[in-house]
Amino acid sequence: MLTFRKQDRLRSSTDFKRVYERKCSVSNQWLIVYGLANELGHSRVGLSVSRKIGNAVARNRFKRLYREAFRATRAELPAGYDLILLPRSSKEPTLDDVKDALSTLVPTLARRLTPKEKS
Repeated sequence: MLTFRKQDRLRSSTDFKRVYERKCSVSNQWLIVYGLANELGHSRVGLSVSRKIGNAVARNRFKRLYREAFRATRAELPAGYDLILLPRSSKEPTLDDVKDALSTLVPTLARRLTPKEKS
């Protein structure tokens, strides 16, 4: 299912604060991803696009691009995480760039968030 429903989004400021307070992030040239495990069984995404990116038209274009990339790669990503996506630069990436970034960064973030078991 490739829809993007309300339950797939981080909407409240308390959700964003919880993720930011965990201080666990990964990044590449296009994207910074903050993350936190949730108990929902599915991942949710929030977008934070600063005014440094450009005017409202440019910021909304980035948001649409990142939402589409998340929606398209959600099946490949580990489930059960709250993610916040931040653009790294004001240069607009392609959809494939963002998809590739998500498919490499989110599993890396999931490994960092998984508690290490002691042998």
